[in-house]
Amino acid sequence: KTADTMEVPQLKPVQDVPEIDLDDIDKLLESLSPEELEELNGDFDPDNSLLPPSQRMKNQTSKAPTGPYHRKKLLDFLEKKAKEEKDWEQNKPFVKEIRGKIWKPKVEPKSKEEEEHLETEWDDILTAASEEELVDLAAVLGFHGMLNQTQYYAGLDNMKIEAGGFQGVAKAQELIKVPDEPPNKTDVEESIKRLKDNDSKLTHLNLNNIKNISVERLIEVCETLKTNTTLETLEMASVNMTDKVAKKLAEALSENKTLKVLNVESNFVSGEAIVEIMKAINKNQTLQELRVANQKPEVLGNKVEMTLVKLIGENSTLLRFGIALEFPDARVRIHEKLQENNDNLRKKRVGKD
Repeated sequence: KTADTMEVPQLKPVQDVPEIDLDDIDKLLESLSPEELEELNGDFDPDNSLLPPSQRMKNQTSKAPTGPYHRKKLLDFLEKKAKEEKDWEQNKPFVKEIRGKIWKPKVEPKSKEEEEHLETEWDDILTAASEEELVDLAAVLGFHGMLNQTQYYAGLDNMKIEAGGFQGVAKAQELIKVPDEPPNKTDVEESIKRLKDNDSKLTHLNLNNIKNISVERLIEVCETLKTNTTLETLEMASVNMTDKVAKKLAEALSENKTLKVLNVESNFVSGEAIVEIMKAINKNQTLQELRVANQKPEVLGNKVEMTLVKLIGENSTLLRFGIALEFPDARVRIHEKLQENNDNLRKKRVGKD
C-alpha cells in the first residue's frame, strides 16, 4: 500500500480512572490481600527524599537466612571463591613492543678549534688529576667562579679542603671562644669607707656590673660625694640604679666640685631623673663626661630631650655626653654644643682666646 492509502491505526480510548475518595483509604487497604499489600509496598521511588531511609533501603531479599552472621567466615569464603574463579580471558595477549621513534641525541659538529686542538702531555695529567687537585689548580689560577670562598683560600694557603671538590659545601669558620670578663671584685664597704675618709689614692671607683648592691649602699655612695674631694671618676653602670638613687646622686653632684667622669649606663633611671642630674651638674660645671645611655625606659620623649638641649646649652665644660636621642633636632644641637666646648678647650690649650 502507498502512503496515501495506508490506514492509520486507531488508538483505543483511555478508560476513565475512577475517582478515589481518600476518606475511604482504610477500607481499600483492608480489602487488599497480603500479596497485593506486599506489591504495593515495593512500588516506591528510592530517590524520594520524603520517604524515611528505612523504607527507601528496605531489605527485599526473600531468601531465608542460613545461619548467624560470621564476618571472618564470610571473608574466607569470598577469598576462596575469588581464587577458584578463572580470570577473564584477554582479547589480545600481552606482547612487549616499542612504538614510535627512539630518541637519539643530536651529534653536534666539531668546531674548528676542537679539530685543530693538539694533544699534549698536560691533557693526560689533567685527566688523571683528582678533583681536589683540580680545585687547588683553580684556586692558584684565580678561577673564583668555580670555587666557593672556603675552597679558594684553602687552595691558596695549601690547606686541606673540607668536603672536597667543586660541589663541596663552604663551612662557616668556627667561632673563637672569648672568655667572659672576670667579675667585679670591688669591695663596696671598703670603697664607702675610703670615700668617707677622703682617701687621696682613690681617684677612680668602678662599681660596674655588681648586681648585689643594695639601694641603701648606693645611696650611701652618693652621699659621700658631698664631702669627697679626691674622686675624679665614678662608674656605676648596670647596678640596678633607680630614680630614688639618681635623685640622691643629683643632690651630691650639686655640691661636688672634683668629679670629672660619671657613668650610670644600663640602669633604670627615667628621663626626669636625668634632667635632675644635668641641672645639678650645671651648678658647679666641673663634670667633663656624662654617660646615661641604655636605660630601661628607652624613650625619653620630646619634652625631656628639649630640656636637655637647653641645659647643655648652658654648660661650657661638658665634653662628652653618652645618651640615645630620638629626635634629630635635639641630637644635632647637643652635638654642636659639645663640639663648641671641645673647640674652646683646644683654644685654651694652645693659648688662644
